[in-house]
Amino acid sequence: MKLKEQMKIYLSEYIGTAFLLMIVVGSGIMGQSLTDNNALVLLANTIATGAGLTVLIWMFGNVSGAHFNPAVSMIMYANNELKAKELGGYCLFQVSGAITGTLLANYMFGLDLLQFSTNSRTGINLYFSEMIATFGLLLVILRVRTLKFELIAPAVGLYITAAYWFTSSTSFANPAVTIGRMLTDTFTGIQPENVLLFIISQLIGAFLAYLVNKLIEAD
Repeated sequence: MKLKEQMKIYLSEYIGTAFLLMIVVGSGIMGQSLTDNNALVLLANTIATGAGLTVLIWMFGNVSGAHFNPAVSMIMYANNELKAKELGGYCLFQVSGAITGTLLANYMFGLDLLQFSTNSRTGINLYFSEMIATFGLLLVILRVRTLKFELIAPAVGLYITAAYWFTSSTSFANPAVTIGRMLTDTFTGIQPENVLLFIISQLIGAFLAYLVNKLIEAD
């Protein structure tokens, strides 16, 4: 892959992931500023995230595949659709974009630019929830793309919208998003101490989806 093409791909992943975190974190902050009702805040956060993610995938899908998620990139590597060097680049720019997006969301709402969340998200049930959420997300991507690539965006947006409500963890389902969200002490934050187990659970869920998809594809 030529350097110019690589930079287009990595820039797309960086910008897309940054906007994803601005949408997730910013809509949570906005919701909190408008109401004390956590159900309404979550509803606003859900709608913004599902809608925003759909548009971002349409925007960058034909450039980088619009992963915005190291778990997705790792499964594409397992499918021999990415080389090891490309996988490293994807993950680096996704995590960098996530951190940037969170810091920008904090700044836009007049909060301290750099902060660490005190929002505890711990417990076996939450880690299991993240495994299920990520399993579902990867299975959606792997199966829906067999119909038509353009359908992935609305399918992912709709799945994440649903998963915000049917999973106890509110479906982070993304290691980069998880890292980014530890840097905001607001509605969508997660304590740094909880991040590692969230990510491990997400990666387990992703690889389970990969295995199940292989079984489904087998003749």
